[in-house]
Amino acid sequence: MIARSVTARVICLLIGVLAVVSLYRIGLADFSRVRPAIANLADFMTSLFPPDTGVLPTLLDAMLETIEIAFVGTLLGFLLSLPLAFLGTRTLFHPVVTSLARLLIGAIRTVPSILWGVIFVVAYGLGPEAGALGVALYTVGYLGKLYYEAFEGVDVEVMEAVKGTGSNRAQLIVYAVLPESANAVISYLLFMFEYNIRASAIMGFVGAGGIGFYMLGYLQLLQYQNLMTALLLTFVVVMAVDYLSARLRALILPSMQTPTRRAPLLAGLTAAWR
Repeated sequence: MIARSVTARVICLLIGVLAVVSLYRIGLADFSRVRPAIANLADFMTSLFPPDTGVLPTLLDAMLETIEIAFVGTLLGFLLSLPLAFLGTRTLFHPVVTSLARLLIGAIRTVPSILWGVIFVVAYGLGPEAGALGVALYTVGYLGKLYYEAFEGVDVEVMEAVKGTGSNRAQLIVYAVLPESANAVISYLLFMFEYNIRASAIMGFVGAGGIGFYMLGYLQLLQYQNLMTALLLTFVVVMAVDYLSARLRALILPSMQTPTRRAPLLAGLTAAWR
């Protein structure tokens, strides 16, 4: 116990020292810059009001494009991430195969979504196509990792029972892995769509479509009241998507239910998988 307590104190001390050094290295400990920074921020916040609602029709169309980018990107990313996640599941494939699949997923996840947007702008040119593909690749990196971890969490006894019937690998996936991990698959997918709404909003900063294109233009032209309108619209849409996603989770996932009772939609999906 004493050794463990000493170790914990040493770790906390090291974290504290690292935090102080990092604050100085990045300049946040330079208090001579705090007052000017607060004054600049106050001036900027003042210039945001009142929001200019005259640009709302244009921004509504751009926001619809942002939602479409997020939806298409999430859907494509989901479809691509599933096979990669299966290949990365150690209980399904040889370690060599899973290592290569995980390496690929990790490499994809290393690249930020906005950089994927830049890459596809170079390939496709300016427009929402680049944004949707950028979001899709980013989604593959994250859903791929979350899914192979969820698939590996499937009860070994269930896997062995299905194997005992003479099932091949594809049947094992269909009759054991997918039904048993349905909650995680759907929950992660909904979470990723929520996140991609936010990510798609800034894809326009690199010319990949959506409301971010207008945000960047308003910033460059110092039209801060227009920018505030765009920010408020984005906030409302994100909150609405969060609310609808929570309602959808309650419908699909067996939240706060008895173990013998499943949500109707989840039961139907599981039955279809079986």
